[in-house]
Amino acid sequence: MIRAAALLAGLAVAVVLIATSDMGRDFVAFAKESVREAKKVVWPTRKEAGQITAVVFGFVLIMAIFLWGTDKFLEFMLYDVILGWKK
Repeated sequence: MIRAAALLAGLAVAVVLIATSDMGRDFVAFAKESVREAKKVVWPTRKEAGQITAVVFGFVLIMAIFLWGTDKFLEFMLYDVILGWKK
């Protein structure tokens, strides 16, 4: 019981300090402005999110194929052409 009372008293002191100090008022103003800005966010619809996800997966697939091809080309040039090591 004493621990809970001490915790509540500490929280009350913290709230008073936040409400009376310049840093505390600045923090509260910043928090309110952050909430106001977060409410302005326009979230994509389910269809738009699916389309964006498809574009990202498509781009990743194309890049994977490109990098695989580049790796195989450089492997061929280094081992077969320059060093003459045949597999």
